[in-house]
Formats: sequence, structure tokens, C-alpha cells
Amino acid sequence: MNAALLDAGVIVALMDRREKFHRVCAESVDVIPSPLVTCEPVIGEACYLLREVRGAAEAVMDNIASGVFQIPFQLSSFAVDVSRLIRKYTDLPASLADGCLIQLANQLGTGDILTLDRDFRIYRWGTNKPFRLLIDLP
Repeated sequence: MNAALLDAGVIVALMDRREKFHRVCAESVDVIPSPLVTCEPVIGEACYLLREVRGAAEAVMDNIASGVFQIPFQLSSFAVDVSRLIRKYTDLPASLADGCLIQLANQLGTGDILTLDRDFRIYRWGTNKPFRLLIDLP
């Protein structure tokens, strides 16, 4: 599967036009031909951050239901691996969502990621492969 990983900050910026990075995230998503894949911890984090934006959580769910955001990851199958990754990056610290995205990169064989989180410049997937950040931030 050729895919682009999707992090919570980008979902928040897409759903909230007042967000500083709304435009750059929307433009980046528009040019990505790959499916946008993520995990439930990312969705939970995004919905929490969007809790004050009317209709945003519903819009996130609509994107999942319509297949715009795909969730091919089941945490119960990779809990030990994700736990190891969170421990590995405890000094940053890595969140559950970050650990799941790193494991999802391993599972799908891609480090292409839409994120605003600079920690993905440090995180590695596979055998020490850097992530390719698809959003260029200043």
C-alpha cells in the first residue's frame, strides 16, 4: 500500500480554519495522491483538540466513514511493539499516537507523513529510516 501517514495536528489544522497552519495543511493534502492512513489514538487526540470547534469531530468521523482517512491499524495486534517504541523515545516524550504512527510506518513500509510534530524529524521507522515530512514548516 502506497500511503501517507496522517498525524493529529494536521487533522486539527484541516478542520479548524483559524489554525495557523490550516492553509499549508490543506494545500499539502490536496497534492497527496496516496491514501491518508492513521490510527485511532491520532483520531482521539484530534477530536479532543477540536472539542470546542462545532461540528469538527463529526467531520473527522465523516472522513473516516467515507474512506478519506483510513485506519488499517489495530493496537491490540501491536501493543508490545508500540510500548517498546514509546519507551525508546521517552526523552522526547513520544505519545501513544506517535508510537502507533511509527509502528504503522513499519507495518505499511512507508515513512511519508503529514505532521506538524517536529519530533518526527528524530523518530525512525524500519531499520533506522528517517520519516519524510510532507509538510514543509518554517
